[in-house]
Amino acid sequence: MEKASSTVLFVLIVAILCAVASASFRLPWEQKLQAPLPPGGQPGKPTRTVRCRHPEFRKCFMVSRSCPRECPSTCAIDCKLCKPVCNCYRPGAVCDDPRFIGGDGITFYFHGRRDCDFCLVTDPSLHINAHFIGKPHPGKKRDFTWVQSLSILLPSSDPGPHSLYLAAMKTATWDDSVDRLALWYDSNPITLPTKEDATWHSPDGLISIKRTRSTNGVIVESKNKFLISATARPITKEESNIHHYNITDDDCFAHLDTSFKFYDLSEGVDGILGRTYRKDYISKVNLTNPMPVVGGEHDFITSGLFAIDCAVSRFNKGTGLVSAEKGNQNSKEYSKVVCQSSPAGTGVLCSR
Repeated sequence: MEKASSTVLFVLIVAILCAVASASFRLPWEQKLQAPLPPGGQPGKPTRTVRCRHPEFRKCFMVSRSCPRECPSTCAIDCKLCKPVCNCYRPGAVCDDPRFIGGDGITFYFHGRRDCDFCLVTDPSLHINAHFIGKPHPGKKRDFTWVQSLSILLPSSDPGPHSLYLAAMKTATWDDSVDRLALWYDSNPITLPTKEDATWHSPDGLISIKRTRSTNGVIVESKNKFLISATARPITKEESNIHHYNITDDDCFAHLDTSFKFYDLSEGVDGILGRTYRKDYISKVNLTNPMPVVGGEHDFITSGLFAIDCAVSRFNKGTGLVSAEKGNQNSKEYSKVVCQSSPAGTGVLCSR
């Protein structure tokens, strides 16, 4: 009799436990461990929302979507799918300690050297260089590096090419409500109001720049040629601790996370990123390596941010050719640029 009672009691206990489990009951310590992070990926940090702004996509036009936790502040919306996508995880991305995703969809790293300039894309009608900033990597021959600024060169009927300068300004303490982007076109500063969708057009009609957010995010477009999404951001303390960057309070190493789209590249396009768009390009990346690094610094290094003298240069072999001397002169001019937020809150003011 006692044995039967014990069996019944055991069955009842099991039934109760099953009922509790099916009700998704969590003990206090389980609740603490399993509580999900907010959509932005970090406790207490709200995620950014993005909207489709193209009326031709009727079902998605002006619909808001929250950024995924993988990219809480640097996503865009795919109007066709009406879903948010991470700019840094698409072909054409150049982000972080430069991680590239080539036109072939293969991910690789190119570390280069701090305080040097490298050619990202070079083609007869387009040339893009990047300036790398960084810190020494303890115990390693390479540096920690990030893309701090871009120069974009386009052919011109004038002696030199048209040039666009896009940079993340050096900052000690990061405040995302303060705009830290510097923009110049043909040696003239660009003032862009600090409000979402504020737009600027170059006098010649070649370039348009639109803010994707009130501060620190823009889209640069040249019709039928390219579209570049760029976000200025710092190295956070969390990142510094995880990767041992040893970031100090005097410089948060503000840099650019960028995503490129190209519409008119030639078959001979070259550059760290550009060559991955060639039809005959075969990647030498070791796909079994979780962090495949690509070398070839000697092919891509330039003598200045606005120079086109990298070994693989293809830029405008006819009119509009800029010499290394002219490029270096432009680089020196831009290196003297000092930018600060406008007191009136209308954008960024820059001066030499």
